[in-house]
Amino acid sequence: MSLRAILARNLRQLRQAKGWSQEEIAARADITANYVSSLEREEYAASLDVLEALAAALGVEPIELLQK
Repeated sequence: MSLRAILARNLRQLRQAKGWSQEEIAARADITANYVSSLEREEYAASLDVLEALAAALGVEPIELLQK
């Protein structure tokens, strides 16, 4: 499984576990909802800064977004 696929799966699972929409996590991470959607569809690779922002928004360590 590619890192993009792992990130997409983990991001979606963690976001949904909190009951958040893509718009909600985007606002909390200070990115656009379209970008979140693209990450979850494996269209974009996230930068380290975005990984850090998403992890902070979700209240997890960044590594949790990349673990199988």
